Amino acid sequence: MSWVNLVVDVEQSEAESFSDALADLGALAVSIEDAGAGSAEERPIFGEPGMATDALWERCRVTALLTADTRPAELVARAAALAQLGGTPDFVVQGVPDADWVRTTQAQFGPICISSRLWIVPTWHIAPHPGAINIALDPGVAFGTGSHPTTRLCLRWLDQHVEGGEDVVDYGCGSGILAIAALRLGAASALGIDIDEQAVQAARQNAQHNGALATFTLPTVQPMAQADITIANILPNPLKLLSSLLAQYTRRGGYIVLSGILSAQREAVSACYAPWFNLSTYAEEEGWACLHGRKRNA
Repeated sequence: MSWVNLVVDVEQSEAESFSDALADLGALAVSIEDAGAGSAEERPIFGEPGMATDALWERCRVTALLTADTRPAELVARAAALAQLGGTPDFVVQGVPDADWVRTTQAQFGPICISSRLWIVPTWHIAPHPGAINIALDPGVAFGTGSHPTTRLCLRWLDQHVEGGEDVVDYGCGSGILAIAALRLGAASALGIDIDEQAVQAARQNAQHNGALATFTLPTVQPMAQADITIANILPNPLKLLSSLLAQYTRRGGYIVLSGILSAQREAVSACYAPWFNLSTYAEEEGWACLHGRKRNA
């Protein structure tokens, strides 16, 4: 089957209704982007990953994926009427070349060196250093390939601090990469928790592939645990809201490790954990910070 992209620039107030209309009329996928991207008019609207600080760009580019037999002029006219735009906007049709999308996607991820002894190796690659601790990973739909700085910071922390025999809780486990790495580095147990059932399934499959006896579960069915290391690589707002819960997971004298934090957000996150921890910056990379600290004994 062949596809084409339909590209339409509309005003901010029209973008969502027009994109919804395209989807209702049979578009396979619809995205909204900044029409000024790559030019002097480009304007960022995201302060924190995944959280908008403004509604949309003043001028939006709506791109719809269509089958090649779609009549674009007819579709645009019907979508404009359905969205009550008051007129039919101009559009451009772009061909989408056939490709092996699985191989194209896999080509984006290669083996990642975390340290001299720890590597993350996608399941479709051969480990470049067989003698190292190689975590075989297929992220599926879950976050956590080791390619993002926040994940690498957590992996380096584990590589430097796991001594052997620790109980670990990974809250927001995604692909399970941190819990699996902790076990491979010598931890005694690892519990991974995520709100996304598909992430939990992906993590279980990754653990099985690595021979790691980690437990992965949704928060609604999790067993309570006391961890020597509690690690969470999510986002600042959830980290702040979860401060009391993550503190409960951590034994007195145990470590907490927090990532997914922009460097400018360190103090706000640290303040929420102040009743239990004196957090400091473990490391920073590409504008991201990883915080850590031990739980006070009293």
